[in-house]
Amino acid sequence: MEIIEINKALSNETRMNILRWLKDPDANFKPHADLGHFNDGVCVQHIRERAGLSQSTISTYLTQMQKASLIIPTRHGKWTYYKRNEKVITEYINALKTTI
Repeated sequence: MEIIEINKALSNETRMNILRWLKDPDANFKPHADLGHFNDGVCVQHIRERAGLSQSTISTYLTQMQKASLIIPTRHGKWTYYKRNEKVITEYINALKTTI
């Protein structure tokens, strides 16, 4: 886990919001019509709609978050779903506690 890379990914309000939204997808998103559940996360299209940003901007944000291992992508056909990587998030929080 790279603390600096995670800090960079979290240095944007929308990326922080995405992590907050993904923490409770039932409260923040409607399930994708094809799956009807959030077991594999939230469809990128729904994240884009909630954020109100362009597809390219959301894709860039999600790529940054994925490179920092904060989120896990899963493909279902043409759709990509994202969920939080709770293990890395917990490791990050613990590392901050011991490092700072």
